[in-house]
Parts: sequence; structure tokens; C-alpha cells
Amino acid sequence: MPGSLGLGLVVGIILALTGAGGGILAVPLLIFGTGIGVAQAGPIGLLAVGMAAVPGALLGLCAGAVRYRAALLIAATGMVLSPAGLWLARRVDNRWLGIVFALTLLYVAVMTYRRAGAPVAERVQVPVCVRDGGSGRFIWTRPCARAMALSGALAGLLSGLLGVGGGFVMVPALQRYTDLPMKSVVATSLAVIALVSMTGVAATAVSGHMDWQIAAPFSAGALAGMLGGRAIASRLAGPHLQKGFAAISAVVAVCMIGKAFA
Repeated sequence: MPGSLGLGLVVGIILALTGAGGGILAVPLLIFGTGIGVAQAGPIGLLAVGMAAVPGALLGLCAGAVRYRAALLIAATGMVLSPAGLWLARRVDNRWLGIVFALTLLYVAVMTYRRAGAPVAERVQVPVCVRDGGSGRFIWTRPCARAMALSGALAGLLSGLLGVGGGFVMVPALQRYTDLPMKSVVATSLAVIALVSMTGVAATAVSGHMDWQIAAPFSAGALAGMLGGRAIASRLAGPHLQKGFAAISAVVAVCMIGKAFA
């Protein structure tokens, strides 16, 4: 479907410009652009976001920015919960699922706007996951492993339930619980998103609930938009772009709530 391809291109460009969390707009675009519901749009959005995350994750891995042990632990718990989220999404009334998605999107919009342009705050507490000064690897402790696992579980559940990649969960979680630089935070988050998304997509495909006529062109467009958008991302990215993304997300969330009660 040409329309799905165009919608995918938009999602890919948004991902390239705003980062992993930008994929949350994939589901609303599918809902308003194709007329399908949240439960049907979720797995398609998950496939597109997962495919778009793969190049960034591979580049980060080659550059040594991905903390692969942490990514595997986070992804493991996310991969367990993602099918559960998909199962739940197919059993919740589409109207209420849309409201839950809209409220989640509104939360992301508010948090994105607050972070955009804000000065980097000093840490008020020591992160639970710190790296060894010599090797640069995490010093694994029980609180560190628990924080990582719980973050992955939440990202996985939301991935399956709402069709979001979970970047808006993983990036703040890694910033809060670790002492990683932003480059590693983003790269590790993309690796987690790629792994968790593919699990949810596989579960949907096996169950026969994936609409490939929409999913295939939409995902191809998202991948092309992501790769093409990287060329201009460095010139356009910044606080104003993040605030613009937050404003658009808030408007979309309000429109979704209005659609649910129409």
C-alpha cells in the first residue's frame, strides 16, 4: 500500500531526528492513516521501530558503545513480557486501549518538553550501576541487576501492549540507574528495542495477527526514512526540535482521546 509506505517514511524520519522514543508516533500514524485500531497497529509499529533500531544498534556495537551484557539482561526480561502485552492488547476493548496509549503519549510529550533545553542536572544520588574504572564494564550487584531487569520488563510489556519500542522507558532508565555517557545510553537502548521488538513481532506473526499488506511497506518506509534522516539529523537535532516533537505528540494524544470518545 503506497499510503503505508509514506507513513513509514514519516516515522523513520522522526526516529532519525528525535531518537528512539520518536517511534511512539508510529501507532497513531497508522490509526489515523489507515483506520485500523490500536491492537492491529501495535505489532506493525513494533516491526517498523525494531527494524529502524537495528542499524543504530549495529553501529553502536561496532563502535563499542553498546553495553551488550546489560542489553541482553534488559532484553531478556522484556522478551518475556512482550508476548504477554500482545495477549492483553487483543483482549482489551480498543477504545480503552486507545485511551491508555494516548495517556502514555501525553506523558512522553510532557517529559520530552521538560528535558528539552534543560541544563544537565547534577546527580542527587549515586547510580546503582557503575562501571569499573579499568575495564569500563559494569560492576554487577543485586540492585543493579534488579533495576535493569525491571526496566526491561516494563519496556517489554508496553511494547507488546501498545506497540511502542520502549525507547521512552529505556533511555531515562539507563540515565537514572547507570553512569553511562549519552552515546552508550542511546546505543544500548536501540539494541534492547531491536531485540524486544523482534520477539513481539515473531509472536504476532506466529499467531496470524500481523497484517502484512500494511506492515511490509510501512516497515520498509520506516527503515528508508531512518537511514535517510540520519544525514540531516545532526543539523536539525536540538532543544527546539525536541519541543516541537513534544507539542506534536501532545496534540496527537488529545486527538486520540477525542477519537476514543467520538
